[in-house]
Amino acid sequence: MIVDCGVYREGHRSEGPQDFSDALDEARSAGGFVWIGLHEPTAEEFDLVAREFALHPLAVEDALKAHQRPKLEVYDDSLFVVLKPVTYEPDSDTVSSGEIMIFLGDSFAVSVRHGEGAPLDSVRDRLEREPELLREGATAVLYAVADAVVDHYLEVATELQTDLEELETVVFTPDAGGSKHTASRIYGFKRQILEFRRATVPLAAPMARLAGVGTQGSRVPFVEEKARPYFRDVHDHLTRVNESVEGLDRLVSDVLSAHLAQVGVQQNDDMRKISAWAAMAVVPTMIAGIYGMNFEHMPELHWTWSYPVVIALMAALEVGLFRTFKRRGWL
Repeated sequence: MIVDCGVYREGHRSEGPQDFSDALDEARSAGGFVWIGLHEPTAEEFDLVAREFALHPLAVEDALKAHQRPKLEVYDDSLFVVLKPVTYEPDSDTVSSGEIMIFLGDSFAVSVRHGEGAPLDSVRDRLEREPELLREGATAVLYAVADAVVDHYLEVATELQTDLEELETVVFTPDAGGSKHTASRIYGFKRQILEFRRATVPLAAPMARLAGVGTQGSRVPFVEEKARPYFRDVHDHLTRVNESVEGLDRLVSDVLSAHLAQVGVQQNDDMRKISAWAAMAVVPTMIAGIYGMNFEHMPELHWTWSYPVVIALMAALEVGLFRTFKRRGWL
């Protein structure tokens, strides 16, 4: 569905024609731009927009089907950028992602959003309160959306760091790290970080290209040259996010390794205890087994003190074994 359609001139929104083609012509004649926002449009709804703005069929297909990686693609008449906003639910330790596609062209910006997260109303309100930024043209839309998405990445990374510290406390707390649910919880947390990485890491190259950083310094069509400092700021924030994500991933792997090592130590300790008790059980069993054999001629069978002596011997051997194993830490 079409959420909003605005015509912007000299940094301010103005009422324009309802027809997309007329709105675009009016924006171009006035040196402004048109911004159309859509949320999970159907093929029929998007077909009109695609025809009016001459959007490339491959980009239109990506925008309708969603499930794309963050990327930047340049076509003859437009620029196509895919962003993946993320949300994090601390109660369930779940990272979920949506998608925002931006078409940028001559005096127009078309945003297509999939998923319930990261609505663009706040971005549009912010831009409309900053006319100086809106005067940069349609490029300001791409910057504002990318800036909002990446800034939220920083918030999610902070929340993940907090939850990871709580998970470390659980793992390294005595009598807690060996819980049968701990390993599954750590692995589940690692899966959420992987989901987060899928949104942040692939975005680094497109942001570097928009910012003109490093080898990605060639000019990007439909993006104003003087807007590069804005995108450099977004790129810097994204770099911080990716460094944080890499650190989180390494820490989770270390926590999982530490937990598995704890489990192995606990299992070895349990096996020592089992072995010690089994050894203590063998001694009386062996003695009782010998004297339980049905032979007629055996020593001590007719001796009056045989029974108490054998019992005392068993007890003495058990006490000796117990003290030996206790001293070595097996019991």
